[in-house]
Amino acid sequence: MMFAVIRTGGKQYKVAKDDKIKVEKLEANEGDSVDIDVLYAEGGAKATVTARILEHKRAEKVVIFKKKRRQNYRRKKGHKQPLTVLQIMDVKAA
Repeated sequence: MMFAVIRTGGKQYKVAKDDKIKVEKLEANEGDSVDIDVLYAEGGAKATVTARILEHKRAEKVVIFKKKRRQNYRRKKGHKQPLTVLQIMDVKAA
């Protein structure tokens, strides 16, 4: 099975056919196919990676809590990062 290293959202992912990965939100509709930048493919060959968007969702909540002792200073915030779930359809050597 051929693998490739792709870059999207400022991060790199090692993927193979039929993998499901969560990446930073992409501006495309669910069900669309997208082509992704390939940094490296197995054997050093040029390659293309095609993926299908399964869904857009939000990650688990991250809680940000700030405190200064003896100052009665407490701040609590939450954040949910928007994500896109991709299914890798094909990794082809060019």
